[in-house]
Amino acid sequence: MPKSHNTLRKPKREYSSSRRIPAFPRTPSRSAAIADLAAAFGGAWEYAPAPETVKVAIAPRYGHFIGGQFVEPGEGAHFPTVNPANEAVLAEVAQGSEADVDHAVRAARAALPAWQALPATERAKYIFRISRRIQERARELAVLETMDGGKPIRESRDVDIPLAAAHFFYHAGWADKLDWVFGGGHRPVGVCGQIIPWNFPLLMAAWKLAPALACGNTVVLKPAETTPLTALRLAEILHEVELPPGVVNIVTGDGRTGAALVNHPGVDKIAFTGSTEVGKRIARAAAGTAKRLTLELGGKSPHIIFEDASLDQAVEGIIQGIYFNQGHVCCAGSRLLVQEGIHDEVVKRLKRRLATLRVGDPLDKNTDVGAINSRAQAETIRRYLDIGSREAECHVGGVLGQGLSTWKGEGPMPSAATNGSLKGFWCRPCLFTGVQPSAAIAREEIFGPVLAVTTFRTPEEAIQRANNTPYGLAAGVWTDKGSKVFEVAARLKAGVIWCNTYNMFDPAAPFGGYKESGFGREGGRQGLRAYVRTGGE
Repeated sequence: MPKSHNTLRKPKREYSSSRRIPAFPRTPSRSAAIADLAAAFGGAWEYAPAPETVKVAIAPRYGHFIGGQFVEPGEGAHFPTVNPANEAVLAEVAQGSEADVDHAVRAARAALPAWQALPATERAKYIFRISRRIQERARELAVLETMDGGKPIRESRDVDIPLAAAHFFYHAGWADKLDWVFGGGHRPVGVCGQIIPWNFPLLMAAWKLAPALACGNTVVLKPAETTPLTALRLAEILHEVELPPGVVNIVTGDGRTGAALVNHPGVDKIAFTGSTEVGKRIARAAAGTAKRLTLELGGKSPHIIFEDASLDQAVEGIIQGIYFNQGHVCCAGSRLLVQEGIHDEVVKRLKRRLATLRVGDPLDKNTDVGAINSRAQAETIRRYLDIGSREAECHVGGVLGQGLSTWKGEGPMPSAATNGSLKGFWCRPCLFTGVQPSAAIAREEIFGPVLAVTTFRTPEEAIQRANNTPYGLAAGVWTDKGSKVFEVAARLKAGVIWCNTYNMFDPAAPFGGYKESGFGREGGRQGLRAYVRTGGE
């Protein structure tokens, strides 16, 4: 069998055939069965290394993509983007200035008349070509996303890249059908400034670019400072499909570049995904101007488990809800609300499942939890772990995989700061029990693999606790009773509610929040509305 498969080695410790293997429970989860079998054989099973073999070419230095070509930054400044798993510099990326942003906005403005006048079926062809090219270069894009962001290759390969292609494909289908939704009097908004985060770089670019292009707008895109490489690779794809120059422009840089884009008078709409703090600053800057604005911000989403839920399925949903992408998910189910009667059983199963998650090299296909995106984010998580340890009881899980197994430090955060011989930014998945609703870890967004567990007695209490948050992005409900699902979901103040599942996305489903989680929707017909003007608008 090829090495690239997730094969299991025999345990190093020898065992006697006379040793009794304990019986599995009647309805074991797969992870529980593996854990029991490993214990019977006297130790944990070791996974054979399964590294991704695709090699990706990365240029030593990148400029901005403006007017259909790569150009050097006006001030000549560059900054490094690093691999968070080993802190190796991947490339030098252009630092955008106000002059660079102005250059990109002018290019987008110049391209707007021809692009919006293009027959909708022709715009659709360009968007469809982008989708197909993403599919054709999927392996390359997945590896680049993992190297630049730290997420496991399985997630980049199986979630991020396929969904990015799906969003372009979906919106290609809408380009010539807008009259059916908005009537014949609609027109594009104009030049759109779009700022995307570092947790899903290529997917967030697709979420924003695809509807804007389908509606006839032109775009200036600003990727996150720590994860610009897949956006720049997307620029290569735009050039390959011969998208008209200036329709999409990509300017890299830090927060100063984003601020220049937000404040530019030639931008007609701003779309931002990121932290609530930055979102508030953008809202203040746009207030009093003619700019349209959509914001998709932070969250502290409740995950409600009722005592009649299927617990094995619910536990897998909890794991998917909080430890997917190292918890770097704005809609992560970071607040677990468990009905009191099943609290102990759920926590026991969670701990057992937590112990099977493998933390290690993001490019290894066995890895479940990769590297934290940056040193700054790792220190933020560390600060919350310190606070949480004083507020509640912390349970740390995860198996340290290839490259991390030699770490001998204490606590959930192996990093270069705790052990000079270990590079990269790491956090083992953990959960806190005995968490009070007023605790910082139950109220503030951590954006890491940290779960806060609280209890409730009645559905009414569950709803009250779930809604007791300044955020309103997402929620999850687990119960075998269909009537209870609809009753509870209807009363939760969240933009997206999953029932007996979590973190499931589709281009046809609108996504967005309420309260401090922002406003506006992305995806579906609702997401198109932000990119058209109708009537006298």
